[in-house]
Amino acid sequence: MKSATRLLRDNKKTRWGMLLIISFVMFAAYIASDNIFSVEKTLMNPESYGVTQVEYDNLAGAYSIFNVYLLMLIFGGLILDKMGIRFTGIMSCILMVGGIGMLTWSLFELRSLVADGAAMGYTGFLGARLRTPVFWAVMGIGIYGVGAEIGGITATKAIAKWFVGYEMALAMGLQLALARLGTGIAYGATPVIVNAAGGNVGIAVLIGLVLLCIGLVAFIFYSIFDKRLDRQIAEAGIQENTASPEDEFHFKDTIQVIKNPAFWMIAFLCLLFYAAVNPFLKYSTGMMVSKFGVSDTLAGLFPLILPMGCIILTPLFGGIYDRKGHGADLMIFGAVLITVVHLLFSAPFITSKGVALILMALLGVGYAMLPSAMWPSIAKIMPAKLLGTTMALTFYIQNIGFIFVPKAIGAIKESTGDNYTYVMLFFAGLGLVAILLSVWVKILDRKKGYGLQIPNMTEDK
Repeated sequence: MKSATRLLRDNKKTRWGMLLIISFVMFAAYIASDNIFSVEKTLMNPESYGVTQVEYDNLAGAYSIFNVYLLMLIFGGLILDKMGIRFTGIMSCILMVGGIGMLTWSLFELRSLVADGAAMGYTGFLGARLRTPVFWAVMGIGIYGVGAEIGGITATKAIAKWFVGYEMALAMGLQLALARLGTGIAYGATPVIVNAAGGNVGIAVLIGLVLLCIGLVAFIFYSIFDKRLDRQIAEAGIQENTASPEDEFHFKDTIQVIKNPAFWMIAFLCLLFYAAVNPFLKYSTGMMVSKFGVSDTLAGLFPLILPMGCIILTPLFGGIYDRKGHGADLMIFGAVLITVVHLLFSAPFITSKGVALILMALLGVGYAMLPSAMWPSIAKIMPAKLLGTTMALTFYIQNIGFIFVPKAIGAIKESTGDNYTYVMLFFAGLGLVAILLSVWVKILDRKKGYGLQIPNMTEDK
C-alpha cells in the first residue's frame, strides 16, 4: 500500500541502494559457502588433505546440522519477527564470520598436519568417524549455516519491507541473482586460486572470510537507514501489511503458519527444488571429471554456468511476475525443466562435453525460474508480521534436504561403484515430486485466492 506521506523507500535510488547492500551480504555468504566444494578432488588428494568420502559427505551436509537438529532456524525466525531486521541481520553476519573463521583455521591445520605426516585424533559425529580438524571444519560450516540461513530470511523480509507496492519480485530476483554470482565465482575462481596457491584451499576460504567481514560492516550501515524508515512509518501513523510488525508479533500467531496448506506445499517444493540443485552442485565437479572427462581445473567452470544464467534470468522472471503475474505457472515450468535436465544427465550414452554445457545452461534456466516466483509468493500467502517465522519454517524444511541428500548420494555412489547414472536418477525423482507439488500450489491458489497468478505491482512505478 502506497501512502501519501513520502518515505525513504519511495525514493528509487534509496530503496535500490538498500537492496545492493543486502545483496552484497548474501553474495559474500555464497562465496564463503561454496568455494571448498569446487575443489573436491584437491580435498580428497591423500597428499594435500586426504579427505575421505565419508568426511566429504559430512562437509557437504554440515551447513544444516544446527539448523535442523537444534532447530536454530526456527529460533532465528522467531527472533526476526520479535527483534526485527536490524538485530537479526547483524547477528547472522557475526555467526557467518565466526563459522568461516573456524573453517579457515581447520583447513590450514589439516593441511599442515598432513604435510608433516603427523598423527591425528578422531572424533565421532552423527555415526561417522572424522579426523579432528575435519570435525572442526564441519562445526564451522554448521555455525556459518545458521548465520547464512537466518541472513537469508532476514534479507527476504527486508526486501518485502522496502519494496512493498514496488518491484518486489524483481528485487528478490536480483538479490538471488547476485547471490548466485557468488556461487558462480566460488566454483569458477576457486580452482584457479587454489592452483596458484600451490593447492592451499585455505587461501580461497580466507578470501570469503574477508568478504563476510566487509558484509558485516555494510549491514551495520544499512541498519541506519532501516531505523530511519521505521521512524518515518511510526511518525506518519501508517498501518500497512509490511510496516515494522515487531511489536505486533505474538508467538501463538505461528499457528496461522502451520495451518495454512499453501505454506506446506511451497515449503516442501522448496525442499525438493533446492535438494535437486544445491547438493548437485557439490558433486557436479566430480561428475564432470568422471563421466565427461573434464580436467580438474576446468570442472569448476561447468557448474559456473548455472549461477551465471541465474544472474540474467532471475531478474527477468521476477519482472514477469511483477508485471504479468503467473507465479504458479513459473514454479511449474521451472520444476519440469529441472527434472528433464537431470533425466538427460542420467543417460549413460550422453558423455559429450558440449551436451553437458547445454544441460547446465538449461538447469540454470530452471534454477532461475522457480525461486523467482516461489519467494515472492510466500510474501503473498502470509501477513508480514509472520513472514520471518514463515521463512524460517520453510528454510528449516529445506535444510532437512541439505543434510540427508548428501548422505543419500554418498550411499548411492558407494553401492553403484561411483556410477553417476543412479545419482542423477535420484535427483530427477526429486524433481518429479516437485512438479506435482507446484501443480498443487496452483490448485490451492485457485481455491483460496492468494493471487499468485496476478501481478505484484498495483500500478506502473
